[in-house]
Amino acid sequence: MNQIINMIMRQVMRKLVSKGVDAGINRATKGRKSNGPAQGQQSAKQSKQAIRAMRRANRM
Repeated sequence: MNQIINMIMRQVMRKLVSKGVDAGINRATKGRKSNGPAQGQQSAKQSKQAIRAMRRANRM
C-alpha cells in the first residue's frame, strides 16, 4: 500500500514541477525585447523551439 502511495505522489510531484518549469520558461521568454523585427522573429522562433525541446525532455 505504501509503495502505491509513493508512486502516485512521485507522479503528482513530477507533473507539478514540470508545470512550474514550463511556466518559468514561458515567463522568461515572453518578457524579452528584440533589437529589430527580423532578429525578434528569429529569436522568438528559436525560443519556442527550445521550449518545445525542454517540454519533451521533461516528459521522459
